[in-house]
Amino acid sequence: MVRLGTGIGWRPEIADDIARLPGIDWVEVVAENICPDHVPDALRRLRERGTTVVPHGVSLGLGGAERPDPGRLRALAERAEALGSPLVTEHIAFVRAGGPLTASAAIEAGHLLPVPRTRDALDVLCENVRIAQDALPVPLAVENIAALISWPGEEMTEGQFLAELVERTGVRLLIDVANLHTNHVNRGEDPAKALDELPTSAIAYVHVAGGVEKDGVWHDSHAHPVTQPVLDVLAELCARTAPPGVLLERDEDFPAAGELADELDAIRGVTAAGAVVWMAEEAAAAVTAPAPVSASVPASLRPSAAVTASAPVRPSAAPEAPVPDAVRERLALAQTSLLSALVGGTPPPEGFDRRRLRVQSAALTAKRASVVAKVAPELPEILGTGYRPAFARYADGRPMTGGYRRDALAFAEHLLADRRPDDPAARRRLTLWWQERSGPAPLASHPAARLARRVRLALSGRRAA
Repeated sequence: MVRLGTGIGWRPEIADDIARLPGIDWVEVVAENICPDHVPDALRRLRERGTTVVPHGVSLGLGGAERPDPGRLRALAERAEALGSPLVTEHIAFVRAGGPLTASAAIEAGHLLPVPRTRDALDVLCENVRIAQDALPVPLAVENIAALISWPGEEMTEGQFLAELVERTGVRLLIDVANLHTNHVNRGEDPAKALDELPTSAIAYVHVAGGVEKDGVWHDSHAHPVTQPVLDVLAELCARTAPPGVLLERDEDFPAAGELADELDAIRGVTAAGAVVWMAEEAAAAVTAPAPVSASVPASLRPSAAVTASAPVRPSAAPEAPVPDAVRERLALAQTSLLSALVGGTPPPEGFDRRRLRVQSAALTAKRASVVAKVAPELPEILGTGYRPAFARYADGRPMTGGYRRDALAFAEHLLADRRPDDPAARRRLTLWWQERSGPAPLASHPAARLARRVRLALSGRRAA
């Protein structure tokens, strides 16, 4: 793979700023937010001027007990082909549980949840990754995630878990240094130790993002500036290898273009300084041991390993036997028990920190409310300041069983069944909103149709007044 360079997460809210920012070599898009047949004009223009675009999936759930859904894999493949991407990325996480393996209703997390670092979970993850690799037209890289909670009885460190995953599957790694910092604060894990254990030759690129600490818990918000501790972890990584690409993530509360440019410059400064140190150490090693590079420099530090990521890392072992159903069932029961406690109000599983579970549960509800507000912006407009409290009451004990659009409709149905909101005008507007979206045919997405809906909602409110 040609070196990616410095990039930024492409979001519609900052598309114009990204087009003007200097030195943007590539962008990453959330795969589920892109339709292959209708690529946004701003993104298409970036592609036309030679900017690389990488689709980043969030819903595959490679760490889940079920095998990857063929439809989701096809969708990810279609986006890679439509964007001419050199690779695709996903997460080492589970995002749903329940279903056939547990003979229970399927439930959605609406967020990325950590996989237990156990042999069972690793066996399932390796098989799921191989299934995904076979279905995708380009190489796959998987990302370490941030976590608020730890699984009891884990058998490996994060670095060991990732190293064995790479060894067994040949998959590449997307290393998020902000997530390593998050896990340092929340789970007491040493980022330097994790980096020491990683096969750096497998790194495809690196994520950098901001967050915030509240009551001793670090929240990987992607809505705050990048902090110095996160840049320090990036420096630790760059002292070990030269990553092919580094990308700034920002998902909401977007700052002015100048602030984004300053953060990108700070990232460039760290990677440049790391490259100087790395090259100096390599030169010193060559002087003291004038043997061929292949013999004197560890594989993870060779330039060809860090920069030339075109050929996949080959698994060292022979093809593995299929994972027994019993292993998937054990993992499914464990993940369903945890997710049910987080979103369904069931008792916490044995061995988990109950305070951290409450924090994680609240975070999942807040994330769910935020995404529903983006998918259906009319709801917070109609409900005003009462939107989030009402959504929290609705979500309590009601796991998400479908997508966010279905969740928005279910929320509206819940309110209307209780004859809420109390204000008659707001209730009429909510009723109209629900009626327009709950029919057998989807609403037109043309701007004129959206404008007509807004006009009807406004007129409804005026008549009520």
